[in-house]
Amino acid sequence: MQAGVIAVQGDVAEHAAAVENAAAAHGEPAEVVEVRDAGVVPDCDALLVPGGESTTISRLIRREGIDEEIRDHVASGKPVLATCAGLIVCSRDAKDDRVDALGLVDVSVDRNAFGRQKDSFEAKVPVSGLDGPFHAVFIRAPLIDEVGAGVETLATVDGRPVAVRDGPVVATAFHPELTDDSRIHDLAFYPEKEVVA
Repeated sequence: MQAGVIAVQGDVAEHAAAVENAAAAHGEPAEVVEVRDAGVVPDCDALLVPGGESTTISRLIRREGIDEEIRDHVASGKPVLATCAGLIVCSRDAKDDRVDALGLVDVSVDRNAFGRQKDSFEAKVPVSGLDGPFHAVFIRAPLIDEVGAGVETLATVDGRPVAVRDGPVVATAFHPELTDDSRIHDLAFYPEKEVVA
């Protein structure tokens, strides 16, 4: 599997390690490439849109022409994992004119709705498809406040969705790459296979 991590801004190395661990659990090799320019995404089997600053990520992928390649990737049915700011960028409505949302996940999102950096928290979150809760790390996390009819809610915190699946896209309000647990990456990239702990 070749997995591309959108690397215009945000955390990259942690996602690369999680992808490699998920692939290894299925006995497959994984090559992780950093995507900073157009022309890389079409060769990728899977994509990651990581955390960071959503306005910056949105602006840079549009400027580089990566945005349309991501849309084409999803249209072809290839998987995407979008985390934190990636969720905002991939949403239908980011509720912020500075973010040119890709419209890949039929949700609306409030940026930083869980609070500022000092309000970051961790929680054991049951996730549909996983055997046992996931240790989720929330850092300036967005809130999914509206979920479209075709979107599956995978996890909630206090009754609010924090992980969803819309077709080939899995999106989380938390940072799954900041733990040693690669099950969210597994869930996103191997949807037809049993998640391996």
